[in-house]
Amino acid sequence: MVWTVYLLRCRDGSFYTGITNDLPRRLSRHAAGTASAYTRSRRPVRLVYQERQPSRSAALRREAALRRLPRTAKLAVLERSR
Repeated sequence: MVWTVYLLRCRDGSFYTGITNDLPRRLSRHAAGTASAYTRSRRPVRLVYQERQPSRSAALRREAALRRLPRTAKLAVLERSR
């Protein structure tokens, strides 16, 4: 099973980082406001970055690393991915 680490940009400009093994389903739950309390109050959200990982543990480690990054470093990750 392949896991995906993703970054969403929220309406207020903040970022949300998460992992999933079914990205389309997870994005629809974010859009509906049922995926996360954080994104529920900051809709609409837009997918700005995704990265595949070979396992859930690898995805969790990468998610934690992305969450620790300051905003400027997250923006740099987005620029490099384009």
